[in-house]
Amino acid sequence: MLKNKKTDSCRWDLVSLGEVMLRFDPGDERIETARNFRVWEGGGEYNVARSLSKVFRMRSAIVTALADNKIGRLIEDLVTQSGVDRSEIFWRETDGISRETRNGIYFMERGFGLRPPTACSDRGNTAVSQLKTGDIDWHGIFEKKQTRWFHTGGIFTGLSDSAPEVALEAMKIARENETIVSYDLNYRDSLWKGRGGREASDTVNAELLKHADVVFGVEGFDSRLSHFDEAKFRESASNMISRFPNLKIAASTMRDVKSASSHSLGGVCFADDKVYKANSFKDLNVLDRVGSGDAFAAGFIYGLLSGSDYEESLNLGVTNSALTLTTPGDNSCATLSEVRNIAVDQKGTLSR
Repeated sequence: MLKNKKTDSCRWDLVSLGEVMLRFDPGDERIETARNFRVWEGGGEYNVARSLSKVFRMRSAIVTALADNKIGRLIEDLVTQSGVDRSEIFWRETDGISRETRNGIYFMERGFGLRPPTACSDRGNTAVSQLKTGDIDWHGIFEKKQTRWFHTGGIFTGLSDSAPEVALEAMKIARENETIVSYDLNYRDSLWKGRGGREASDTVNAELLKHADVVFGVEGFDSRLSHFDEAKFRESASNMISRFPNLKIAASTMRDVKSASSHSLGGVCFADDKVYKANSFKDLNVLDRVGSGDAFAAGFIYGLLSGSDYEESLNLGVTNSALTLTTPGDNSCATLSEVRNIAVDQKGTLSR
Protein backbone atom coordinates (compact mmCIF):
# COMPACT_ATOMS: atom_id res chain seq x y z
CA MET A 1 0.00 0.00 0.00
CA LEU A 2 1.00 3.62 -0.45
CA LYS A 3 2.41 5.53 2.48
CA ASN A 4 -0.05 8.30 3.36
CA LYS A 5 0.84 11.48 5.18
CA LYS A 6 -1.19 12.22 8.30
CA THR A 7 -4.24 14.39 7.69
CA ASP A 8 -3.55 16.86 10.48
CA SER A 9 -0.09 17.69 9.11
CA CYS A 10 -1.39 18.77 5.69
CA ARG A 11 -3.49 21.67 4.48
CA TRP A 12 -4.92 19.61 1.62
CA ASP A 13 -5.72 15.98 0.96
CA LEU A 14 -5.29 16.53 -2.77
CA VAL A 15 -4.02 19.21 -5.12
CA SER A 16 -4.71 19.00 -8.86
CA LEU A 17 -2.93 20.78 -11.69
CA GLY A 18 -5.06 21.39 -14.78
CA GLU A 19 -7.35 23.61 -16.80
CA VAL A 20 -10.81 24.71 -15.65
CA MET A 21 -13.11 25.60 -18.54
CA LEU A 22 -16.71 26.67 -18.96
CA ARG A 23 -18.89 23.95 -20.44
CA PHE A 24 -21.92 25.04 -22.46
CA ASP A 25 -24.58 22.31 -22.41
CA PRO A 26 -27.49 22.48 -24.92
CA GLY A 27 -29.44 19.89 -22.95
CA ASP A 28 -31.42 17.62 -25.29
CA GLU A 29 -30.71 19.81 -28.34
CA ARG A 30 -27.85 20.00 -30.82
CA ILE A 31 -25.09 22.58 -30.45
CA GLU A 32 -25.75 24.16 -33.83
CA THR A 33 -29.51 24.58 -33.30
CA ALA A 34 -29.75 25.31 -29.55
CA ARG A 35 -30.83 28.72 -28.31
CA ASN A 36 -30.26 28.09 -24.61
CA PHE A 37 -27.24 26.60 -22.86
CA ARG A 38 -26.63 25.63 -19.25
CA VAL A 39 -23.17 26.50 -17.97
CA TRP A 40 -20.96 24.21 -15.88
CA GLU A 41 -17.30 24.24 -14.98
CA GLY A 42 -15.13 21.29 -15.88
CA GLY A 43 -11.73 19.94 -16.83
CA GLY A 44 -10.10 16.54 -16.47
CA GLU A 45 -7.72 17.16 -13.59
CA TYR A 46 -10.03 19.69 -11.91
CA ASN A 47 -12.90 17.18 -11.93
CA VAL A 48 -10.89 14.90 -9.64
CA ALA A 49 -10.36 17.70 -7.12
CA ARG A 50 -14.02 18.69 -7.32
CA SER A 51 -15.27 15.16 -6.71
CA LEU A 52 -12.88 14.75 -3.75
CA SER A 53 -14.34 17.92 -2.27
CA LYS A 54 -18.04 17.75 -3.19
CA VAL A 55 -18.71 14.03 -2.95
CA PHE A 56 -16.08 12.73 -0.54
CA ARG A 57 -15.78 15.81 1.71
CA MET A 58 -12.01 15.97 1.51
CA ARG A 59 -9.88 19.11 1.30
CA SER A 60 -8.75 19.76 -2.24
CA ALA A 61 -7.27 22.62 -4.24
CA ILE A 62 -6.83 23.39 -7.94
CA VAL A 63 -3.66 24.88 -9.38
CA THR A 64 -4.58 26.60 -12.63
CA ALA A 65 -4.41 29.94 -14.42
CA LEU A 66 -7.30 32.13 -15.50
CA ALA A 67 -7.59 35.34 -17.47
CA ASP A 68 -8.79 38.03 -15.08
CA ASN A 69 -12.08 39.05 -16.68
CA LYS A 70 -15.77 38.35 -16.16
CA ILE A 71 -15.50 34.85 -17.61
CA GLY A 72 -12.57 34.02 -15.34
CA ARG A 73 -14.47 35.31 -12.33
CA LEU A 74 -17.49 33.18 -13.29
CA ILE A 75 -15.24 30.13 -13.35
CA GLU A 76 -13.85 31.15 -9.97
CA ASP A 77 -17.37 31.42 -8.56
CA LEU A 78 -18.27 27.95 -9.82
CA VAL A 79 -15.07 26.56 -8.29
CA THR A 80 -15.99 28.25 -5.00
CA GLN A 81 -19.39 26.53 -5.01
CA SER A 82 -17.68 23.17 -5.47
CA GLY A 83 -15.72 23.58 -2.24
CA VAL A 84 -12.37 23.32 -4.04
CA ASP A 85 -9.79 25.75 -2.63
CA ARG A 86 -9.21 28.48 -5.23
CA SER A 87 -6.28 30.16 -3.42
CA GLU A 88 -3.73 28.66 -5.85
CA ILE A 89 -5.34 30.09 -9.00
CA PHE A 90 -2.78 32.10 -10.98
CA TRP A 91 -4.44 35.21 -12.47
CA ARG A 92 -3.35 36.72 -15.80
CA GLU A 93 -4.09 40.25 -16.92
CA THR A 94 -5.98 40.56 -20.18
CA ASP A 95 -7.21 43.30 -22.46
CA GLY A 96 -10.83 43.93 -23.37
CA ILE A 97 -11.00 41.26 -26.08
CA SER A 98 -8.50 38.67 -24.79
CA ARG A 99 -6.05 39.06 -27.66
CA GLU A 100 -3.19 37.29 -25.92
CA THR A 101 -4.70 35.48 -22.95
CA ARG A 102 -8.16 34.00 -22.56
CA ASN A 103 -10.24 31.41 -20.72
CA GLY A 104 -11.18 28.11 -22.28
CA ILE A 105 -14.74 27.13 -23.14
CA TYR A 106 -16.29 24.10 -24.74
CA PHE A 107 -19.69 22.98 -25.99
CA MET A 108 -20.83 19.44 -25.24
CA GLU A 109 -23.78 17.42 -26.49
CA ARG A 110 -24.52 14.49 -24.22
CA GLY A 111 -25.73 12.29 -27.06
CA PHE A 112 -28.64 9.87 -26.93
CA GLY A 113 -29.05 6.31 -28.21
CA LEU A 114 -27.36 6.07 -31.60
CA ARG A 115 -26.28 9.72 -31.48
CA PRO A 116 -22.87 9.83 -29.76
CA PRO A 117 -21.66 12.63 -27.47
CA THR A 118 -20.17 15.49 -29.47
CA ALA A 119 -17.81 18.22 -28.29
CA CYS A 120 -16.55 21.46 -29.76
CA SER A 121 -13.68 23.07 -27.85
CA ASP A 122 -12.53 26.69 -27.96
CA ARG A 123 -9.44 26.62 -25.77
CA GLY A 124 -6.49 27.96 -27.76
CA ASN A 125 -4.14 30.48 -26.14
CA THR A 126 -5.65 30.06 -22.70
CA ALA A 127 -4.05 31.42 -19.55
CA VAL A 128 -3.26 27.98 -18.17
CA SER A 129 -1.56 26.88 -21.40
CA GLN A 130 0.89 29.77 -20.94
CA LEU A 131 2.13 28.65 -17.53
CA LYS A 132 5.90 28.32 -17.31
CA THR A 133 8.23 26.72 -14.79
CA GLY A 134 8.76 29.07 -11.87
CA ASP A 135 5.27 30.60 -12.10
CA ILE A 136 3.82 28.44 -9.30
CA ASP A 137 5.28 28.24 -5.79
CA TRP A 138 5.37 24.44 -5.60
CA HIS A 139 7.64 24.50 -2.55
CA GLY A 140 4.98 26.51 -0.75
CA ILE A 141 2.30 23.99 -1.75
CA PHE A 142 4.17 20.77 -0.99
CA GLU A 143 6.75 21.78 1.59
CA LYS A 144 5.23 24.62 3.63
CA LYS A 145 1.48 24.01 3.38
CA GLN A 146 1.79 20.26 2.69
CA THR A 147 -0.55 18.04 0.73
CA ARG A 148 -1.12 14.30 0.80
CA TRP A 149 -1.72 13.65 -2.91
CA PHE A 150 -0.91 15.47 -6.16
CA HIS A 151 -2.78 14.75 -9.40
CA THR A 152 -2.31 15.84 -12.99
CA GLY A 153 -2.52 14.25 -16.41
CA GLY A 154 -2.40 14.17 -20.15
CA ILE A 155 -5.09 16.77 -20.77
CA PHE A 156 -3.09 19.45 -18.99
CA THR A 157 0.20 18.36 -20.53
CA GLY A 158 -1.37 18.44 -23.99
CA LEU A 159 -2.22 22.13 -23.77
CA SER A 160 1.17 23.52 -24.83
CA ASP A 161 4.88 22.79 -25.10
CA SER A 162 5.49 24.36 -21.69
CA ALA A 163 2.73 22.48 -19.85
CA PRO A 164 4.71 19.20 -19.50
CA GLU A 165 7.62 21.17 -18.04
CA VAL A 166 5.29 22.68 -15.42
CA ALA A 167 3.90 19.23 -14.60
CA LEU A 168 7.40 17.78 -14.31
CA GLU A 169 8.48 20.59 -11.98
CA ALA A 170 5.45 19.97 -9.77
CA MET A 171 5.82 16.18 -9.72
CA LYS A 172 9.50 16.32 -8.75
CA ILE A 173 8.88 18.74 -5.87
CA ALA A 174 5.86 16.73 -4.72
CA ARG A 175 7.94 13.55 -4.56
CA GLU A 176 10.74 15.36 -2.72
CA ASN A 177 8.16 16.14 -0.04
CA GLU A 178 6.76 12.58 0.11
CA THR A 179 3.47 13.54 -1.54
CA ILE A 180 1.81 10.72 -3.51
CA VAL A 181 1.75 11.58 -7.21
CA SER A 182 -0.81 10.32 -9.74
CA TYR A 183 -0.93 10.85 -13.48
CA ASP A 184 -3.84 10.21 -15.85
CA LEU A 185 -2.89 9.10 -19.38
CA ASN A 186 -5.90 10.94 -20.85
CA TYR A 187 -5.32 11.60 -24.55
CA ARG A 188 -7.22 14.16 -26.62
CA ASP A 189 -6.50 14.11 -30.33
CA SER A 190 -7.62 17.73 -30.64
CA LEU A 191 -4.85 18.85 -28.28
CA TRP A 192 -2.07 16.97 -30.07
CA LYS A 193 -3.19 17.48 -33.66
CA GLY A 194 -0.40 19.36 -35.41
CA ARG A 195 1.96 18.73 -32.47
CA GLY A 196 3.00 15.16 -33.19
CA GLY A 197 -0.17 13.29 -32.27
CA ARG A 198 -0.15 10.13 -30.17
CA GLU A 199 3.60 9.58 -30.59
CA ALA A 200 4.42 13.00 -29.13
CA SER A 201 1.96 12.44 -26.30
CA ASP A 202 3.54 9.06 -25.50
CA THR A 203 6.98 10.69 -25.35
CA VAL A 204 5.74 13.26 -22.83
CA ASN A 205 3.97 10.60 -20.76
CA ALA A 206 7.09 8.43 -20.67
CA GLU A 207 9.09 11.26 -19.14
CA LEU A 208 6.46 12.20 -16.57
CA LEU A 209 5.62 8.65 -15.48
CA LYS A 210 9.16 8.37 -14.11
CA HIS A 211 7.95 10.60 -11.27
CA ALA A 212 4.49 9.10 -10.59
CA ASP A 213 3.36 6.62 -7.96
CA VAL A 214 -0.04 5.90 -9.50
CA VAL A 215 -1.12 5.88 -13.14
CA PHE A 216 -4.68 5.91 -14.45
CA GLY A 217 -4.72 4.08 -17.77
CA VAL A 218 -2.64 1.09 -18.84
CA GLU A 219 -0.71 0.96 -22.11
CA GLY A 220 -1.65 -1.92 -24.40
CA PHE A 221 -4.73 -2.90 -22.36
CA ASP A 222 -8.09 -3.60 -24.01
CA SER A 223 -10.34 -1.73 -21.58
CA ARG A 224 -13.62 -3.17 -22.84
CA LEU A 225 -15.29 -4.84 -19.88
CA SER A 226 -16.58 -7.78 -21.92
CA HIS A 227 -13.06 -8.40 -23.30
CA PHE A 228 -11.26 -8.36 -19.94
CA ASP A 229 -8.42 -10.85 -19.85
CA GLU A 230 -6.72 -10.93 -16.46
CA ALA A 231 -3.51 -12.48 -17.77
CA LYS A 232 -3.15 -9.86 -20.49
CA PHE A 233 -3.93 -7.05 -18.06
CA ARG A 234 -1.34 -8.38 -15.63
CA GLU A 235 1.24 -8.53 -18.42
CA SER A 236 0.49 -5.00 -19.67
CA ALA A 237 0.44 -3.45 -16.20
CA SER A 238 3.51 -5.35 -15.04
CA ASN A 239 5.48 -4.28 -18.12
CA MET A 240 4.46 -0.68 -17.52
CA ILE A 241 5.54 -0.72 -13.90
CA SER A 242 8.84 -2.40 -14.79
CA ARG A 243 9.56 0.46 -17.23
CA PHE A 244 8.81 3.07 -14.57
CA PRO A 245 10.15 1.75 -11.24
CA ASN A 246 8.57 4.51 -9.14
CA LEU A 247 5.10 3.37 -10.22
CA LYS A 248 3.34 1.32 -7.58
CA ILE A 249 -0.24 1.15 -8.90
CA ALA A 250 -1.75 1.02 -12.39
CA ALA A 251 -5.53 1.44 -12.45
CA SER A 252 -8.13 1.65 -15.20
CA THR A 253 -11.83 1.75 -15.81
CA MET A 254 -13.36 -0.92 -18.03
CA ARG A 255 -16.33 0.02 -20.18
CA ASP A 256 -18.65 -1.44 -22.79
CA VAL A 257 -20.44 1.30 -24.74
CA LYS A 258 -23.58 -0.16 -26.25
CA SER A 259 -24.92 3.28 -27.13
CA ALA A 260 -24.67 6.82 -25.80
CA SER A 261 -27.44 5.86 -23.38
CA SER A 262 -26.25 2.42 -22.22
CA HIS A 263 -22.89 1.46 -20.74
CA SER A 264 -21.50 -1.35 -18.64
CA LEU A 265 -18.77 -0.28 -16.25
CA GLY A 266 -16.03 -1.84 -14.17
CA GLY A 267 -12.57 -1.14 -12.80
CA VAL A 268 -9.27 -2.93 -12.28
CA CYS A 269 -5.83 -2.24 -10.84
CA PHE A 270 -2.44 -3.87 -10.56
CA ALA A 271 -0.53 -3.38 -7.30
CA ASP A 272 1.88 -5.41 -5.19
CA ASP A 273 2.16 -7.87 -8.09
CA LYS A 274 -1.56 -8.70 -7.87
CA VAL A 275 -4.64 -7.91 -9.94
CA TYR A 276 -7.66 -6.45 -8.15
CA LYS A 277 -11.06 -6.08 -9.80
CA ALA A 278 -14.11 -4.06 -8.77
CA ASN A 279 -17.71 -5.16 -8.90
CA SER A 280 -19.19 -4.20 -12.27
CA PHE A 281 -22.35 -2.39 -13.27
CA LYS A 282 -24.27 -3.93 -16.16
CA ASP A 283 -26.41 -1.98 -18.65
CA LEU A 284 -26.37 1.39 -16.93
CA ASN A 285 -28.73 4.07 -18.21
CA VAL A 286 -26.52 7.01 -19.12
CA LEU A 287 -27.53 10.66 -19.01
CA ASP A 288 -24.07 12.24 -19.42
CA ARG A 289 -20.79 10.31 -19.66
CA VAL A 290 -18.41 13.29 -19.42
CA GLY A 291 -16.20 13.16 -16.35
CA SER A 292 -16.97 9.56 -15.40
CA GLY A 293 -13.32 8.56 -15.72
CA ASP A 294 -12.30 11.43 -13.44
CA ALA A 295 -14.96 10.32 -10.96
CA PHE A 296 -13.41 6.85 -10.93
CA ALA A 297 -10.00 8.34 -10.16
CA ALA A 298 -11.47 10.47 -7.36
CA GLY A 299 -13.21 7.54 -5.69
CA PHE A 300 -10.13 5.35 -5.95
CA ILE A 301 -7.94 8.10 -4.49
CA TYR A 302 -10.44 8.72 -1.69
CA GLY A 303 -10.38 5.04 -0.79
CA LEU A 304 -6.60 4.86 -0.63
CA LEU A 305 -6.32 8.11 1.36
CA SER A 306 -8.94 6.77 3.79
CA GLY A 307 -7.08 3.53 4.41
CA SER A 308 -9.29 1.25 2.29
CA ASP A 309 -7.77 -1.74 0.54
CA TYR A 310 -7.41 -1.87 -3.24
CA GLU A 311 -10.66 -3.70 -3.91
CA GLU A 312 -12.77 -1.39 -1.77
CA SER A 313 -11.06 1.64 -3.31
CA LEU A 314 -11.88 0.31 -6.78
CA ASN A 315 -15.50 -0.21 -5.80
CA LEU A 316 -15.71 3.36 -4.51
CA GLY A 317 -14.23 4.61 -7.77
CA VAL A 318 -16.50 2.59 -10.04
CA THR A 319 -19.58 3.49 -8.01
CA ASN A 320 -18.77 7.20 -8.13
CA SER A 321 -18.17 6.86 -11.86
CA ALA A 322 -21.50 5.08 -12.36
CA LEU A 323 -23.39 7.74 -10.40
CA THR A 324 -21.68 10.46 -12.44
CA LEU A 325 -23.23 8.92 -15.56
CA THR A 326 -26.69 9.64 -14.13
CA THR A 327 -26.35 13.42 -13.75
CA PRO A 328 -25.68 16.28 -16.18
CA GLY A 329 -22.40 18.18 -16.23
CA ASP A 330 -18.81 17.05 -15.83
CA ASN A 331 -19.15 16.07 -12.20
CA SER A 332 -20.95 13.76 -9.85
CA CYS A 333 -23.93 15.04 -7.87
CA ALA A 334 -23.74 12.00 -5.59
CA THR A 335 -23.34 12.06 -1.84
CA LEU A 336 -20.80 10.08 0.11
CA SER A 337 -23.54 7.98 1.70
CA GLU A 338 -24.95 7.12 -1.75
CA VAL A 339 -21.55 6.03 -3.00
CA ARG A 340 -20.82 3.97 0.10
CA ASN A 341 -24.25 2.31 0.21
CA ILE A 342 -24.04 1.17 -3.41
CA ALA A 343 -20.35 0.22 -3.23
CA VAL A 344 -20.94 -2.25 -0.40
CA ASP A 345 -24.11 -3.73 -1.92
CA GLN A 346 -23.28 -7.15 -3.33
CA LYS A 347 -26.75 -7.68 -4.82
CA GLY A 348 -29.00 -6.06 -7.35
CA THR A 349 -27.16 -3.70 -9.69
CA LEU A 350 -23.71 -4.92 -8.73
CA SER A 351 -22.32 -8.22 -9.92
CA ARG A 352 -18.98 -9.94 -9.87
